[in-house]
Amino acid sequence: MNSNEKFLRMTTEPVEKLICTLAAPTIISMLVTSFYNMADTYFVGSLGKSAVGGVGIAYPLMNVLQAFGFFFGHGSGNYMSRELGKQNYDSAEKMSATGFFTAMIFGFFIMILGLIFCDELVYFLGATHTIAPYAKDYISIILIGAPYMTASFVLNNQLRYQGSAFYSMIGLATGAVTNLFLTPLFIFVFDLGVAGAALGTIISQLISFCLLLLGTRFSGNIRIKFKCFTPNRFYLREIVAGGTPSLCRQGLASVATTSLNVAANPFGDEVIAAMSIVSKVMMFANSAVIGFGQGFQPVCGFNYGAGNYKRVKKAYWFCVKSGFIFLVIASIICIINGEWALSQFAKGEAEVIAIGTKAFRFQCYTMPLNALIVLSNMLAQTIRKPFRASILAASRQGLIFIPAVIIGSHVAGLTGIMLAQPISDAISFILAIIIISDILRKMK
Repeated sequence: MNSNEKFLRMTTEPVEKLICTLAAPTIISMLVTSFYNMADTYFVGSLGKSAVGGVGIAYPLMNVLQAFGFFFGHGSGNYMSRELGKQNYDSAEKMSATGFFTAMIFGFFIMILGLIFCDELVYFLGATHTIAPYAKDYISIILIGAPYMTASFVLNNQLRYQGSAFYSMIGLATGAVTNLFLTPLFIFVFDLGVAGAALGTIISQLISFCLLLLGTRFSGNIRIKFKCFTPNRFYLREIVAGGTPSLCRQGLASVATTSLNVAANPFGDEVIAAMSIVSKVMMFANSAVIGFGQGFQPVCGFNYGAGNYKRVKKAYWFCVKSGFIFLVIASIICIINGEWALSQFAKGEAEVIAIGTKAFRFQCYTMPLNALIVLSNMLAQTIRKPFRASILAASRQGLIFIPAVIIGSHVAGLTGIMLAQPISDAISFILAIIIISDILRKMK
């Protein structure tokens, strides 16, 4: 499929069919991304609650890498989809290279700083003295892969915004399958413990990176060329405008997880381990809707760039309704099977399972609200409404959640920590309704 054929498809094919076609590989990609963290937690669960807590402590760092990857990936990808909708291919090519190489540079700096200050970092992220050695073993290895892990998120998003989510799915899925084999091999066969989980992850991520880079050479996609690297004021400004909501969302997710770990610290390793497991299982449950929304974004970008606002609205409401129905069904299943799901990660740790099951069910009650929150954020971000998109992105996992977990832990103790996310979801839902109503009303 060449560029003109792709343009016609994105602007004329029925949106329901188009979104479902594009969303299938993005949903798989999101589930696969969740698998990276869940696989580590599952296998590390056999090493005890402190080891699980060590992987949980590293989760904010993974969020930081993802935050910068999404910042450059969404920032460049949003611009590329609008330019492809206008059929400005040269400009899209320059943006592709600029987003990719800038992300690698940022990943390199994160690696250097993280390795220098690794001891201080694990305690800053909320580790107890018993968890800290496991966290350091894991983080020191993960940091080695920071440059290409950050760039992988850029490639994944750029391919997706070009309507080629299939290639991103292949890259991520291959890495995930590799991770499922390497992690238990390094942990149990080579007896590397938590370090083995990290080693399996960075090798798997390297394989994903190579396959994603290869995917840019097929199906009319824009190839990454260093000669097109154009880090001037215009392209960097566009990346900031399109990527800031993602940086706010993922960056604040890192701060939120750190705040959660710090708040849980006085209650012991059991609570840190339990909340770490709940966060990853909930991310897996929500990832299908996020993937569905990512199938919406290229349709939104192409049609907004082409001036087909009616198709943008139609696509938005289709995704919101479908996502809400899916999450209602998913939340019911999760409430019924919550204890079983938690027991798969906290093997034999009765207290961790009990705490995690209660927190998990609290979050399931408000999970369906995420359909409108996520899709509204993606619409605002794709059509270049950076301020409103940033507010929406920052609310659920930052602006509202962080005060909720801090205040809740002081007012209601452990129960307050468990209720922080549901409270944040409910308030973010109301905020999303206010912001998206204004955007849709003005889109004529």
